[in-house]
Amino acid sequence: MGKGFLLILFFFTIGISNAQDTQFSQFYAAPLFLNPAFAGSSEITRVGFNFRNQWPALDQSFVAFSAYADHFIESKNSGIGFIVNGSRESLANLQNTEVGLLYSYRLRLGQSSFLHMGVQGSYATRSASFDEVVLSTQLDISKGVILPGVGGALPDARQRSFADLHTGLFYYNPRFWLGLSGHHLTQPNVSYLDLDKNVLPIRYSAHGGVKFDLVPGAINDYFNNTQQERSLSLAFNYKRQGLYDQLDFGMELFVDPIILGLWYRGFPTRMGLPNNEALIALIGFSLQSGIDLGYSYDFTLSQLGWRNSGGAHEVSLRYSFVNQLWDKSQKKRLPTFKY
Repeated sequence: MGKGFLLILFFFTIGISNAQDTQFSQFYAAPLFLNPAFAGSSEITRVGFNFRNQWPALDQSFVAFSAYADHFIESKNSGIGFIVNGSRESLANLQNTEVGLLYSYRLRLGQSSFLHMGVQGSYATRSASFDEVVLSTQLDISKGVILPGVGGALPDARQRSFADLHTGLFYYNPRFWLGLSGHHLTQPNVSYLDLDKNVLPIRYSAHGGVKFDLVPGAINDYFNNTQQERSLSLAFNYKRQGLYDQLDFGMELFVDPIILGLWYRGFPTRMGLPNNEALIALIGFSLQSGIDLGYSYDFTLSQLGWRNSGGAHEVSLRYSFVNQLWDKSQKKRLPTFKY
């Protein structure tokens, strides 16, 4: 039962990986991965790292990461950024790596309303080890056995590299925000077979939300009283790639310096396949030193089951350079989720 389930899961995972990118539960903590228009949007210099370990209870692992840095050039109303994304699935040693450069331009639409327009150019590599892959032609359903491998039928090329292009828009004011992005506009061919064509579909995303400022409190640190920021934010992230789509929506409570988040992922698919539905809980800390640290856990709600999969662990870490944080003229305008 365990091997059969894992085999089915493998084929399902391969099918999904050909049609979908990595997803992060803390999507706003991976801003450049979400939308190129976020480059420089915080109007300060920052670096960040995201790590996700999905379904750790299974014998085979799937891990992903995103590392980035961005900077805002005030005199040019422009943001620049750099990003490295990667993922690895251990059963067939499938590895994806992407390196990208980003640029965004900020357009003022009103006293406190802005529109960012961003673009990203990337170079990506996909590699795999096919020696341990079980093909569908090797499965004898009537006998319940796996037939010997076909050796020569496996592709000789174990790596594919290609250039890619992403773009996005991001509008915000002190209370509301809305973003649109499109990834893989070139729809590169990711097939390992020379005579086959398997394009990577465009990933569309729409994300937004609203922030409500709560009554601030006072913190007594034995030397003086400081105002404690308190706010409640509601947000969503809808994404579609090929035949698959998904919706994340939830809420985040910020009581300086603690962030508590809760949201739900799930949306009926067009193919009737199991959806990676989950209930996601988060705790984070936003420190005056410029460090933002978040941890979230996905409680699996789909047929895969929480006990079988082990859910998913995700960690995010950001650092905003403190010399800019101390400069009041560089106050961040973004009302978005912190995670």
